[in-house]
Amino acid sequence: MKRIKEACICQTLHFLLKEETTRDYAVRLVREEIEKYKASLERTKTKYKIVEENEQADGSVIIKIIKQYNTAPVGSYLD
Repeated sequence: MKRIKEACICQTLHFLLKEETTRDYAVRLVREEIEKYKASLERTKTKYKIVEENEQADGSVIIKIIKQYNTAPVGSYLD
């Protein structure tokens, strides 16, 4: 029998601008979407660590994140 002792998932998320809006408004929407995403992680008590957050020239944002996989213990992954 096997059991998961520790588990995390690494993701690279690209928050894209909406094309049918002005650039300034689209950038603001991206920032709001990122804040909602982080709030949802907090609300669900998902353990996570943002490794990198880079704004691109077009205003979109790329986030590299390590986060808890389901409810498995994270061990030393987030240290």
